[in-house]
Amino acid sequence: MSDLLLVRHGETEWSRDGRHTSWTDLPLTAVGEEQARALRPLLSDRKIGQVYASPMKRALRTAELAGLVRPQTDADLREWDYGGYEGIASAEIHRSRPGWYLFTDGVPEGPDGHPGESPEQVGARADRVLARIVPQLAADEGDVALVAHAHFLRVLAARRLGLPPGAGGLFTFETGAVGVLGTEHDRPAVVAWNARSL
Repeated sequence: MSDLLLVRHGETEWSRDGRHTSWTDLPLTAVGEEQARALRPLLSDRKIGQVYASPMKRALRTAELAGLVRPQTDADLREWDYGGYEGIASAEIHRSRPGWYLFTDGVPEGPDGHPGESPEQVGARADRVLARIVPQLAADEGDVALVAHAHFLRVLAARRLGLPPGAGGLFTFETGAVGVLGTEHDRPAVVAWNARSL
């Protein structure tokens, strides 16, 4: 079975500042562009059969700079809809909700078109992505790369490992880094995480 490569986009202004970013379509910073370019040697050593990316420009630009050609966009790879917490840092949220934790509590409703998502709703999107790509992994015709966003990819990793969506909170994911999910004894396993070289 081929490996699943999870690629978090490079740094943006808001990711640098710890602000929740879902539908706000920010570009990469100069540091983010360099992070994406730095992934090229790591990824070029792998046989990659399919590349899928979030439709957000930060993900598409990361794919381009990392040398992942012709990604297919997939709306299910977009980031967790943060609803009313879009653009707000966790420290600010904790001033009014001291015990708030994204992976258990979700987010409040935001502006029109952005109702926010619960962990279970993000998990359902991750499950849809996995249902489409697991047969490709099983065909063993090359790794599958997903270029997307930290919180969504953390939930997707949890679901691939058979864990509930909230278990995504057990993983951190840095900008411009790669997670590799493979198998051991025919069961999904973490091969590498937050990698910038393999």
